[in-house]
Amino acid sequence: MFKAKTIMTKGVLTVTEQTPAYEAMRMLVENNITGLPVVSPEGDLAGMVTEKDMLGLLYNPGQEPATVGQMMSRDVVSFDENADLADVCECLIDHSFRRVPILANGKLAGIVSRSDIIKFILSARKGKAGA
Repeated sequence: MFKAKTIMTKGVLTVTEQTPAYEAMRMLVENNITGLPVVSPEGDLAGMVTEKDMLGLLYNPGQEPATVGQMMSRDVVSFDENADLADVCECLIDHSFRRVPILANGKLAGIVSRSDIIKFILSARKGKAGA
């Protein structure tokens, strides 16, 4: 079976809990992404901040969070880099999130998104068709 590390995106943009909320929003927009891992200075995964989290800024304008730490999701599903890609895919099917962080030795190593898996499936299918 293929492993998560086979298709994960490496060198992922990250933020810390102290990152200003509007800076994280700017990063999402400028990089055309839908979520950012939140990490400690040591690279440990602390949570995720997503477009969905940002919508709360509009919904509760009087209670705007100053930092990512005040709005991020802390209960994050993640996988080890050696996890079966099928397990990652099943997780993304069963849950509403669009991406899962991938860890190596407990540290953030990358991300696998729905679109990463779709690209992988198309690439594998194209390889079969060409054989």
